[in-house]
Amino acid sequence: MSKINWKLKLTSRKFWVSIVGLAMSIMVLTNTDVATQTQVAALIMAAASVVAYTVGEGLVDASRTTENKDTTDKPE
Repeated sequence: MSKINWKLKLTSRKFWVSIVGLAMSIMVLTNTDVATQTQVAALIMAAASVVAYTVGEGLVDASRTTENKDTTDKPE
């Protein structure tokens, strides 16, 4: 069994849309009103944006650190 790449999953729009779909299905099943469903969907997508941005910036920062380390280790 392969490991799950959580960085890739958490930045995937498909993943977050599936989470919204699951939440909506549960709320329809429990007869939640439409206004609450809309608010929950908006909250999930807002959280997804923050998570994707944070993970993306972390990856960029990590690559910068690696690039800087590679250039400082080489003799001139």
